[in-house]
Amino acid sequence: MNAPATTELPVVVIGAGPAGLAAAAHLVDQGIEPLVLEAGQQAGAAVHEWAHVRLFSTWGEVVDPAAEKLLAPTGWTRPDPATYPSGGDWAELYLQPLADVLGDRVRVGATVTGVSRAGRDRIVDAAREQQPFVVHFTRADGREERVFARSVIDASGTWATPSPAGGSGLPALGERGAADRITYRVPDLKDPAVRARYAGKRTAVIGSGASAFTALAYLADLAKAQDGAGTKGVWILRRGISGSTFGGGEADQLPARGALGLAAKAAVDEGHADAVTGFRTEAVERDTDGRLVLVGEDRRRLDAVDEVIVLTGFRPDLSFLDELRLGLDERLQAPVALAPLIDPNQHSCGTVYPHGHRELSHPEAGVYLVGMKSYGRAPTFLAMTGYEQVRSVAAAIAGDVESADRVELTLPETGVCGGAGLFDVPDTQEADGGCCAPAPQLVQLGAPVSVGAAEEAPAGGCCGS
Repeated sequence: MNAPATTELPVVVIGAGPAGLAAAAHLVDQGIEPLVLEAGQQAGAAVHEWAHVRLFSTWGEVVDPAAEKLLAPTGWTRPDPATYPSGGDWAELYLQPLADVLGDRVRVGATVTGVSRAGRDRIVDAAREQQPFVVHFTRADGREERVFARSVIDASGTWATPSPAGGSGLPALGERGAADRITYRVPDLKDPAVRARYAGKRTAVIGSGASAFTALAYLADLAKAQDGAGTKGVWILRRGISGSTFGGGEADQLPARGALGLAAKAAVDEGHADAVTGFRTEAVERDTDGRLVLVGEDRRRLDAVDEVIVLTGFRPDLSFLDELRLGLDERLQAPVALAPLIDPNQHSCGTVYPHGHRELSHPEAGVYLVGMKSYGRAPTFLAMTGYEQVRSVAAAIAGDVESADRVELTLPETGVCGGAGLFDVPDTQEADGGCCAPAPQLVQLGAPVSVGAAEEAPAGGCCGS
C-alpha cells in the first residue's frame, strides 16, 4: 500500500491527556485535522488514576485558551478560575467534555506501538523528509492498525513509567519481589480499602517533590484521625535538608504548591514522620515478619516498615519512537535544546522560561515531544507550560513561524523544583569552618538540627543551598 500525499494527512497526537487534547484544539484552530490516539479507555485516563489528588494550580491556570474556544459553543463554562480542582474534577469537567467536542478525532483504547517514516527505517536517508510518518497502534482487542500522518506530536506523558526506589536509577535488589507492599502513586486514603492498608502502619515515603509532600501530608492527616492511631511516616531523601527542601513556601506564586511543602514540614515537625537524609536505597529485604527493611548504599539498614511509597519521579517511554531520529539530552532524555533550560542541577521552576517549537524540535523534522514527556526526567512540569508548547508547535506545523516563535505565557516563580539530579546537596550546616557533608541520619525537624538552622546558613557558601 502506497502512503498518501503528506498534505492530505492528519497530525497524529499520542495521548488524550491535558497536553494532547490541547494540541488537538490548537490544530483545529489552525485548520489542521488532528487524530488523537489514547491508550486508556477514556480521555485523561492517567489523570483519572490520581483523581483524589488536588492540583496546586487553579482552574484559571489549567484550561487551555484554544480548548476553551472550542468548548464555548457547547455552553461549557469554566469553573471558578480561583478554585483548585482535583484530578477527578479536571478530567470530568474539562478533559472529557473537550474530548467529546473533538468527537471521532479522539480514539481511545489505541496503544501506539511504533512510529517511523513510511518505507524508511532510521538508517535510510533517501527522500526521508518527503515520506509521511506511519504510526502503528494496537486496539484493546489486540487488533493491529496503522495510520499515516503529516506530523506526530507525542503527548503521552510519563505516568506509566515511574522511577524506581533504587538510588542508582535501577530497581533496588528485591524491589520487584516486594511489589505487594510497594506503590509508586500517592495513595487515595479516602478509599476504605486503601486507608486500611496504611492505618496504624509504618510507611516509608521515598522522594523529595510535590508527590512526596502530598503523601506525607495524607499520612499525617491519617495519623490524627480516630482510625489512624499509630500511623507513622518515614521520609527518605537522597540528599540533605536545606532551606529549599520544602519548596517556595509562602513565597511561592502558586500558593497551593507552596502549601504542599509547608504541610510536609509540619508532618515532620509534629512527629508524624521522621526524615532520613542522604539515604540511597540499594536493596529491599524482608524481616521474619514479612515487613520491609530498606538497605542503603552505605549498608545501613533502616527499621522495618509495613509499606513503601516510591515517589522518585517519572521517566519517558521512548521504546515506540526507536525508528525516529530524536535529539535527546543524554542525562534528562529531553530535547537537546530544551534540556539546559530545565536541568534541575542548574534551574528552579522560576528560572525556566516559556519555550516552543524550536526547543522541542528534533533532527527528524515534524516530530515533537510535548507536555510532561518533553521534560524527560526533569521534575515539576506545569500545565501552562504544556499549553504554550502545543500552541507554538501547532503554529509551526501550520507554517505560521511568527506566531510559533512568539512567547505568550508568564510562569509563576519559585516552588517545588528539586529532583534526583541534585545529587549531593548536603545539609546546610557548618563544621569547623569547612564544607559539610554529614553522614545520613534520622532527624526530626523540630529538633535542634532543624530546617530553621539551615535557613540561616549563608547562601553563598559551599554548604549553602
